[in-house]
Amino acid sequence: MLRAYRRLDAHLSAGADDGTPVTGDLSGRRVFAIWLAANLVVTTMLTGTLFVPSVSLSSALWLILAGTVVGALVLVAVGNVGTRTGLPTMALTRASFGVRGSRIPVAANIAVLMGWSWVQAMLAGVTVNYVVQQQTGYSNPALFSVLCEVIVVSLAIFGHAGIAKVEPILAVVILAIMAYLFLDMFGDGFARLNALPRDPDGLSGLGIFDIVVATAVSWTVLSADINRFARTERGGVIGSGLGYIASTVAAMTLGATAIAWLLANGEDAPPFDPTVIVAEFGVPLAGVVFFSVMATNSMAVYGMVTSLVNAEPGRIRFLPAALGLGVVSIAGSAWLALLDKFTSFLTAIGIVFIPVFAIIVVDFYVLRRGRYAASLAEAGARTYWYRGGWNPVAVAVWVVGVAFSSVITYVWVSPVGATVPTFLVSAGLYWVASATVRGRSTAAEEPVAARSS
Repeated sequence: MLRAYRRLDAHLSAGADDGTPVTGDLSGRRVFAIWLAANLVVTTMLTGTLFVPSVSLSSALWLILAGTVVGALVLVAVGNVGTRTGLPTMALTRASFGVRGSRIPVAANIAVLMGWSWVQAMLAGVTVNYVVQQQTGYSNPALFSVLCEVIVVSLAIFGHAGIAKVEPILAVVILAIMAYLFLDMFGDGFARLNALPRDPDGLSGLGIFDIVVATAVSWTVLSADINRFARTERGGVIGSGLGYIASTVAAMTLGATAIAWLLANGEDAPPFDPTVIVAEFGVPLAGVVFFSVMATNSMAVYGMVTSLVNAEPGRIRFLPAALGLGVVSIAGSAWLALLDKFTSFLTAIGIVFIPVFAIIVVDFYVLRRGRYAASLAEAGARTYWYRGGWNPVAVAVWVVGVAFSSVITYVWVSPVGATVPTFLVSAGLYWVASATVRGRSTAAEEPVAARSS
């Protein structure tokens, strides 16, 4: 057992899962397959159930497409920084927040991904429990949630190489089942599903658009984690962009269509409840839920571990970190009460991370013109030391961005949602504030050689 542990630990270290910069070897097709499987997930599908009958099914589909494309721009932009530098998402925050200041988004990211991991394991567990209960009468959703998370952690501890091999297979399985479900639901025609009476107290069109964009932001925490393994910038950008858009549109469309189908057939269809849909569509949809969680949650656990490892490069190894965080994720997956707070959880992710990604995009593409110093991979990089390891400009803008987003979300509710306004305000503030204190040592930086695209 100890020998197997040492061999796996050495393999992960050699594959750069220990936090060192990588030279990517994944083709654009493989990157596409990974991102395709990533968001074909039950949480994305159930998010689609929130949109109908607030708006018509056709309007919901257009809003899903538009919001996904806009959100994907941020995801792809951050992911491409990972391809250029070979570093994961949270390691990139050292350049803008400072070596020590980056611990703020790193800590938040671990907490967010842990929450994602729990929620998805719970949804899979609840779904498996429903199927088992219908067949045998036995019910223990907490147990099935834990068992689902055990499988996920087992996949994640093999690092990015294991994920790259498993995700394409799961994507094919999930898409095949989804195709069957779409054919079944559209068998009576689209017009009947599109003619449902609107809910006057439901979400507005702009509110739906904002939720869809926020979904992309929630995935951006993993964008550089995966895209740093892309062989070329072109492959990473096209693969992740098309993969994310295709998977998100497909999953949300399935959720919106399923809820419309149930309502059109006179069924009681509360949103964000997988058992209601599984009860109608049976084992095929339960299969989508289960396999999607395996595909997505392995990436969430991998992202958690990568964030922790890169918080202290060279000091924390991937395998022990994966096992430690894996134990916590398995234990927490039994906390089923979190499911009732999912929409609040998604909102919190946006509030915390939209300013972070706005700062990264402006810092890399505008202020530093697409170049970071090679020393960014080092834990104590003096180039990004700022003041005692903290960049007061980035930290201040992040605080203001979080406050601004909170206000237009909970106090003076923005008619256009919070995601896009918060991104633009945070990006503008960081640009202006940084331009006034350009006395830092950017001119002395050695650029990382960009890969061929």
